[in-house]
Amino acid sequence: MILTMIHGFFMALADSVPGVSGGTIAFIMGFYERFLTALHQFFGKDKDKRRTAFFYLIKFAVGWSIGMGGSVLLLSHIFEANIYFLSSLFLGLTVSAIPFIIYEERSSLKGQYQCLIFTLLGAAAVILLTAFRGDSAGIAAIDFQNLSVLGYGYLLLAGILAISAMLLPGVSGSTMLLILGVYLPTISAVRELLHLQMQYLPGILVLAAGVLIGIVFASKLIRIGLRRFRSQMIYLILGLLIGSLYAIIMGPTTLKVPQSPVSIDTFHIVAFLIGIAVLGGLEFVKRYLKD
Repeated sequence: MILTMIHGFFMALADSVPGVSGGTIAFIMGFYERFLTALHQFFGKDKDKRRTAFFYLIKFAVGWSIGMGGSVLLLSHIFEANIYFLSSLFLGLTVSAIPFIIYEERSSLKGQYQCLIFTLLGAAAVILLTAFRGDSAGIAAIDFQNLSVLGYGYLLLAGILAISAMLLPGVSGSTMLLILGVYLPTISAVRELLHLQMQYLPGILVLAAGVLIGIVFASKLIRIGLRRFRSQMIYLILGLLIGSLYAIIMGPTTLKVPQSPVSIDTFHIVAFLIGIAVLGGLEFVKRYLKD
């Protein structure tokens, strides 16, 4: 029980910041396919498997909620004021995730070099999404207190895309929200809701509905992909991860008061090394728990 809660806690920490996806953390810590299987079984027809999956996901959700609640309360205050430090931290997390995934999936990658096209496609997809976000900032000017019908529809779509990104190692759900311009408004809205500002509730519920829809379909598709086309999927995941580096670098441009992208002058090497150390620590925990 405790181990499952720890898994949920670490996944929430990753999901709360633009950088490493919760799926990447799950992959590195070795519970990724167990998590996908539980999601699949929870929406399946087998009652026994559904019951087992339910109790697993409840324990997982407790740890995830603790991690996400703490992250939201903390990040909402420090994100904008420390954007370059945090972006450098996220870059360290993401860069260090790539060799870990290559090592874990070396048997799937070896000899399948024709699948490198999927890596290129994955990287291109994230870069293009990020560029689209930069060219259309007005589309995603979300105000949770004054949402139109189109605004609610946009939040629903954002929820679907974010949870799909979260489940797929590479692009984090929060990176997807950042690309769509929904990340900071959501962080602020959740924080205000925790202070009982109920006018933020409808928008959050619509976003949550999108998340639930995405869980049903994305978990099934990813699970099928990993079972039938594992080499192609791993190469795609690596491409998504590489592309997310560009999304993180451009992250400061999406703030309420846009700032310049991360550059040599604003890059924090200490934060970058901390990010590498954090992911290295997670790998150590994984190996320790196995022993």
